[in-house]
Amino acid sequence: MYFEIIGEVSEIEIIARGRAIREVARLRKKYGPGRWRKLKGQATVRLAACRRETCVDTGRLSGKLGA
Repeated sequence: MYFEIIGEVSEIEIIARGRAIREVARLRKKYGPGRWRKLKGQATVRLAACRRETCVDTGRLSGKLGA
């Protein structure tokens, strides 16, 4: 799912830290050590509905985005 964040991200909260993040080994290998945190928040986004080579903006989404 392709999307663009068009608003400010608000209500940010930590949902996982350090080894509780599944991808932490990959992140450390690629970007180095650090205080890795998985965050969630709310924002206004623009979704792109793509079919083959044409994309159309479909407007705003209210709710959760999933993979």
